[in-house]
Formats: sequence, structure tokens, C-alpha cells
Amino acid sequence: MLEPEARGVMAGLVMVTGRPMVHDLRATLDAIDYVTRYGIEWRALPVDFPPHEAIYAFFLRWSRRGLPERLAGRLRGRLRVLAGRGELPTAGCVDSQTVRAAETVGAAACGYDAGKKLKGQKRHVVVDTLGLLLCVMVTAASVQDRDGAPPVLALLRQKFSTIALVWADGGYAGRLVTWAGQVLGLDVSIVRRSDDLRGFVVLRALPQGQVVKAFGLLARVLKRLAGRCRCLARSCG
Repeated sequence: MLEPEARGVMAGLVMVTGRPMVHDLRATLDAIDYVTRYGIEWRALPVDFPPHEAIYAFFLRWSRRGLPERLAGRLRGRLRVLAGRGELPTAGCVDSQTVRAAETVGAAACGYDAGKKLKGQKRHVVVDTLGLLLCVMVTAASVQDRDGAPPVLALLRQKFSTIALVWADGGYAGRLVTWAGQVLGLDVSIVRRSDDLRGFVVLRALPQGQVVKAFGLLARVLKRLAGRCRCLARSCG
């Protein structure tokens, strides 16, 4: 399913007088997935993959042409159809997660999250009702949720014209709701959580059986997405 587009991008990169491509595209894609899944350095790739210099070069070329994002979008659409949904989402959920920053992250990109008592960076994430990633932006941890939401919601509107409704927790209440409606045409619905609740709790049920749930760690969402993508890739050969 993904090979034709990958081959098309590679055809635009081939130089008439350059060396012919010797590395397998599937092995290259698997190597990039290995790096992103386990968070290792490029040079730490197992020897079963092509040389790490070649893998990194492919990654840069593909990224500059938007190939990884397009492939992820096609996989997400395929998974939604298999789940009985439309290929394009019409609703999503926004939330954030603060994580410790790596030592290589500069001071300008780091901050302190007083609520989580953690210094690092914050991921502002929008997923669909199946938990599949739609868009993500990274800021310093000191950026409040309501301040980090406008850029990620603007990116969401740019990528998905079909999105009409976005659920959010109480941290996004206030002027963001009015701004999103007037500027982006998005209905931001605030789902409030009682202070007495502990752990995972269903907050609100929708008429068609969809459920808005409290977000867990972002890593769980991404891990589930990666697992589904691998299963789909194996089933498609």
C-alpha cells in the first residue's frame, strides 16, 4: 500500500549520473521505525539493517518532502476504515504531556511545569476518537495548555478541514473556546473532571456510542499506533 508513493518520491531523487540505489526500501523504512520506536541513536542500529549513514540520509530526504507524514496519514485512514469509521476524522481530542528533556535540548526549549513539578518539554497532541495521532507540537514545559493549544489547533485545521469538534479538559477553558470557534471554526467542548475521581474514569458518553476518556500517558497512544501500523503492514505484505 505504501510502496508506490515511496517509489515515486525516490524516482524524483535519482540523479541520472549518480550511483544506483542498492538498499532495500522496506529495510530502510523498518530501520527508521526501529529508531523512532526505541529512541536509539542512528549509529546504534543493529547490523541487520543497512548502514546508519544511508538510513539517516534517506530519512532526511524523505522528511524534506513530507513522505513520512503522508504515509502515516494513509495508514491512519486505512485503520479508520477497518474500524468502520470514515477515512477522514470529524472529531478529535487535545491534551498535553510534560516529559523530561534530553541533555542535548537547549535551555531555550526547556521549562518548568509547576503543576507536574517537572523540568523539560511539553507535547501538545491531538488524536482522533480511536486514539490515532493527528498532529503534535513540542514546546517548553513552562507553556500553559491554553497557550500551546492555538498553534496545534491551527495545524489541525490546516491538515483536516473535516474536523468540526475537539474535546478538551478544564485546562483549556476560557478564551481558547471562543477563539477556536471564531477563527478556526472549531467547536472546543470542555469535558470537566471532578477532583474526587481517581485513575481512569469515563467522563462523558456520546449518543453514537463514542466515549471521551481521560488521557493516559502519550507514550501509550503512540505505542498503540505503532503496534497497529506494524500489524497492518504485515497483513498487507
